[in-house]
Amino acid sequence: MTQPDRKLLELLVCPVTRSPLVLDEEGNWLVSKKAKLKFPVRDGIPIMLLDEAEPLDE
Repeated sequence: MTQPDRKLLELLVCPVTRSPLVLDEEGNWLVSKKAKLKFPVRDGIPIMLLDEAEPLDE
């Protein structure tokens, strides 16, 4: 699976809280701990749509 560009990740923020995002270990999700949501990364492209987000498993 293609990883997103690290410089791009530094610019992205959570669309709900505007807080920083963290890439998970597998590189499949961008995690917003503050919003308790995770956003998918498909073919190296972050999908930052709220409709595509899933609740964060804790």
